[in-house]
Amino acid sequence: MNVEQKERDALILKYLPFAKAVVGRIVSRLPIDAGDKEDLFNVGIMGLMSAIEHFDDERNVRFETYAGIRIRGAVLDELRARDWVPRNVRSRDHEIARAISELQKKLGRHPEDQEISDHMGLSLEEYFKYLDESRCLSLISSEDLPGDYLEKYSRSDVMRAVDQGSVLDLITDREFKIQLKEAIEKLPNKERVVLTLYYYEELTMKEIGSVLELTESRVCQLHSQAIIRLKAAVKKISG
Repeated sequence: MNVEQKERDALILKYLPFAKAVVGRIVSRLPIDAGDKEDLFNVGIMGLMSAIEHFDDERNVRFETYAGIRIRGAVLDELRARDWVPRNVRSRDHEIARAISELQKKLGRHPEDQEISDHMGLSLEEYFKYLDESRCLSLISSEDLPGDYLEKYSRSDVMRAVDQGSVLDLITDREFKIQLKEAIEKLPNKERVVLTLYYYEELTMKEIGSVLELTESRVCQLHSQAIIRLKAAVKKISG
């Protein structure tokens, strides 16, 4: 074993608890069994190893910031590849997105929770239950959001990664992120704040509740609703 490999192994051991914590935040919100959770922890460790391999310490970025993005990205890619979301939950997600879109067109503003539930023929309690069940769909990583949004709203260090690809791919990606940024800016203020505090300041739902003087359950609902709005916007952007 050479010195470089020893250093790499030492870094893996050092940051293993960090990687497990990052993955733990994701899997705690998923309706999956212990075996699948263990698989995702292993995927997270692979993400950590990739971060160690590719980290450039000359960039003005903390390793934890870079590694967190790599680990989350690896886990989310694995989840998307498995298409693990229950069909009934996905269907409800689409119903909520459609109701929000229809009401926005009709009202010319963001609809209130009561208006959405009325439009769907649900009580407010039933609508909130739908949002709670949609939590498992509410998975995005920092890489999914535009860099300038993160730069504007976060105090955290930012990894400015540029993927290799064709000029057309880069242009398309840039235009998409501009449109996505606009969709984020149009979110109701509380939903936008929840996303910022959760993904960039990395507060827990409970901590966000303390900041906003809301219950943890209500913060989770705002988070789910924000993601549903964004996914509807993304679908519209991508045509």
